[in-house]
Amino acid sequence: MKDEESGKRLGSYLRARRELVSPAQAGLPPGGHRRVPGLRREEVALLAGISPDYYLRLERGRDKNPSVQVLESLARVLRLDDVERTYLLGLAAARPRAPRRKRPEHVPARVHQLLAHLSIPAFVEGRAFDVLASNAMAVALSPRLRPGQNRLRSLFLDPEEQAFQQDWARAAASFVAALRTTIGDDTDHPRFVELVGELALSSERFRTLWARHDVRKLDGGTTTVHHPVVGELRLHRDKLPVDDVILVVYYPDKDGDSDKKLQLLAALSHTEPTGTAADRPAETPHPKTP
Repeated sequence: MKDEESGKRLGSYLRARRELVSPAQAGLPPGGHRRVPGLRREEVALLAGISPDYYLRLERGRDKNPSVQVLESLARVLRLDDVERTYLLGLAAARPRAPRRKRPEHVPARVHQLLAHLSIPAFVEGRAFDVLASNAMAVALSPRLRPGQNRLRSLFLDPEEQAFQQDWARAAASFVAALRTTIGDDTDHPRFVELVGELALSSERFRTLWARHDVRKLDGGTTTVHHPVVGELRLHRDKLPVDDVILVVYYPDKDGDSDKKLQLLAALSHTEPTGTAADRPAETPHPKTP
């Protein structure tokens, strides 16, 4: 990343986070009419113990090498959590790097075999949430988990996926924050540029969330979805790194209501073809968005 780009990203992040912190959260009186949401620049500078002029230079990308102490103070004032703080430090630490060779994401042959043997929904996703491979149960759970689909695109542009998610708003915010974390300093990667550009043009909600500059790890957890055939399913999710890709598995509590529904879904899925990718070649090319 060039120094100029690094400074701009640091400034954009500081500005976005500043606008999300209220005076009350920072321990300041609300005051009169405020022209900007959140804190003013001079308030952030005062609370962080730096000069307003220096903070202004940071937001405008003119100072690209702030000290760790300054960044730690800003993280405290902006109420950043551990993931956000690490992201902030990473923005300032970014240095020019040699261009990386853009190679297709590769699903190892052994993972295709694993998918074929798993009786729970499982699929492989790339860094931009492209579905690269999936098993029969994943496709039975959601047709948006077929290879060639993009999970983020489905989440924002497919009404069926929005109805599928019990808490769509939370899922949307989490995925966007995870995408920004995944991109890191690889901002010129063609797949990221293509995906962010398409969603920014097509979804107002995506534009709003992207402008917040939230960062978050989208790891394991528990989610509830509404399946059109078997109804509500409460499923745990785990993400397991395999080489350069991620294996994602969904599974219910043993012998619970969702377990029985998933077994029913498995039985129903055996009666018709699913078009899974478990037996496909080991390498799946990037999907093309329409």
